[in-house]
Amino acid sequence: MNVIDWLLDSDPAIRWQVMRDLTDAPEEQVAAERARVAGEGWGSRLLALQQPHGQWPAGIPAFPSEAAEKWWHALGPARQGTLLPGWTSTAWSLVLLRAFGVEPDSAAARHAVGLVRENVRWEHDGEPFFSGEAEPCINGRTVALGAYFGMDVARVVERLLDEQMADGGWNCEQENGSTRGSFHTTIDVLEGLLEYELSAGGAPDVADARLRGQEYLLERRLFRRLSTGRPVDRDRKTGSPAAWMRFSYPAFWHYDVLRGLDHLRAAGVTPDDRVAEAIGLVRSKADAEGRWPLENPHPGELHFPIDDGEGEPSRWNTLRAMRVLRWYEQALA
Repeated sequence: MNVIDWLLDSDPAIRWQVMRDLTDAPEEQVAAERARVAGEGWGSRLLALQQPHGQWPAGIPAFPSEAAEKWWHALGPARQGTLLPGWTSTAWSLVLLRAFGVEPDSAAARHAVGLVRENVRWEHDGEPFFSGEAEPCINGRTVALGAYFGMDVARVVERLLDEQMADGGWNCEQENGSTRGSFHTTIDVLEGLLEYELSAGGAPDVADARLRGQEYLLERRLFRRLSTGRPVDRDRKTGSPAAWMRFSYPAFWHYDVLRGLDHLRAAGVTPDDRVAEAIGLVRSKADAEGRWPLENPHPGELHFPIDDGEGEPSRWNTLRAMRVLRWYEQALA
């Protein structure tokens, strides 16, 4: 079985993207395959897990203190499980539905998103879900989800534009004094702004902000420090060694090189020599059969597996790596 056949021997959530991005199948065939996502496989299974009050069954987070546990239990059902815990909360469940490509106009998606819009509030201060909350990383995802599912997120976009930093990036720690962008936050915001442009039409100020944010990544060759040119070796967000050269899926809020490249591809960026090193890294990770492994799965629970486990060939990573390499090679042709 060749690698394309192996990718197609999977869930509709992967198959339709393989058909669109790798085999150039006719649009009507891609659309027909994508329409299956909401009704079978992972998409259907995830939609069916939503509860009548709009939240997904996320469980109870691990708490660092008794006070935090009391805070959680005082929130009430509208605010329990919106962001926490990872990765079964409502926000992350919607992130997966978007990644699967469930059609936003399908009856199942409209019903699910309507329940969220009417009922779900953020843990932070009880804000309605599609109004966002305080942190730009969370608001970047909110924009991506709202724009994809047809919700009005214009005010959240305006806030993100105001919060862009001098270096072109964004950082959730800005309110705590940070003056430099963060790879993690910047990729979340970039994905949101691109989805907003695709859904709402091209507003010049949004496009300008996105282009500046993309330059933040490109100037750093997607994984290097601008100040020294050395690879980032410490993740300021987690305090752990940076894992950006290891390809996770789902990435959730975490940045890595493959996620950055896949955004640039989706944004229609013409690749230049600033991505060449990152492209070389992607190429180096393919196995003898042209498949990419799952690396560095982030701690936390999924509702159900969507890959075969750490170190095993990953259809998600292989799909994304192959379409990134195709984008790069076609630009060079």
